[in-house]
Amino acid sequence: MYPEFDISQHGEDDWTVVEIRGEADVFTVPRIRQHVLEHIEQGRLRFIVDLRRVTFMDSTGLGVLIGILKRIRTRDGELRLVINTREIHKIFQLTGLHRVFPIYPSLDDAVTPP
Repeated sequence: MYPEFDISQHGEDDWTVVEIRGEADVFTVPRIRQHVLEHIEQGRLRFIVDLRRVTFMDSTGLGVLIGILKRIRTRDGELRLVINTREIHKIFQLTGLHRVFPIYPSLDDAVTPP
């Protein structure tokens, strides 16, 4: 049986906030990709991916975020991440992706950075 996973979105100012809950791995990446790409095709180009409730992320989870970032940037969009757990933040630090993605500790900070 697969671990619990859910993905949803809501608007926050002019941002589309995509909240991922559970594991971001080889089994869930197709749903993450499809979910975000559908919104990009609808013309939404400012995304905040909320990873505060992600319990595990593997290389395919990182890969889908990189792919989404590339797709958004080709359309002059923007992608921000919300991470507040040491385990997930460490993955971004170890891979150097903390230099690629703007990472914020809370949704409020991501919507209105200092």
